[in-house]
Parts: sequence; C-alpha cells; structure tokens
Amino acid sequence: SFPPRSRASLAEAFIRMPRDIEYSEKYCDNKYEYRHVILPKVMTKQMVKGRLLSEPEWRALGVQQSRGWAHYEIHKPEPHILLFRRPLGTDPRTGKVDPKLRKAALAKSQP
Repeated sequence: SFPPRSRASLAEAFIRMPRDIEYSEKYCDNKYEYRHVILPKVMTKQMVKGRLLSEPEWRALGVQQSRGWAHYEIHKPEPHILLFRRPLGTDPRTGKVDPKLRKAALAKSQP
C-alpha cells in the first residue's frame, strides 16, 4: 500500500505521474517496431499483475502514444517497464497497417 498521505497529496502525485513516464526511442526488426515505456515504480501498485495490459488499461495509467501499439511482453524483474510493439507500416493516426507505409518501413529497416 501507499505510505500514509492525505487524499489531496496522493491525487497531486498521480496528476504528476504522466510527466514522470519515460519513453524510449523506437527500434525495429523486419516485422515490428518496438519501444519501451518506463513508469514510475509506484505506479506498478495500480497495475493488473500477471497479464498484458489492454490499450484502455495502459492509457489509464497515463501512457500516451500514437495508435497501433500493443503491450506484448512482461519483463518480470522490472514490471514498471512496459514493452510495446506494432507491425511495421502502422499508420499512427489509425492504428492500421498501411501497405505503402509498410513497404517504406521495410526498405528503411534493410541494411
């Protein structure tokens, strides 16, 4: 549980939390682009344990990113680090794979 605090100071702490979320640069292989998001450790107390988070769940934690990202793996030693991926060529506005964007992303990812 949280250390004893007034309701006001606890609410203030959670309002600040989205500013404390860290986002990695994107990286990719020939199928997906990836990124990881580091939450303040105190936020792991409000996370569902032992399963992947749905988009509404990770957005409710304050994670802000374009559409199409999926929480795909749990890193058990550090549950406050969320691992995300989406197919190459995903349109960030729609969350859907655009064949033209996919082709461009694949060409860019090749050495």
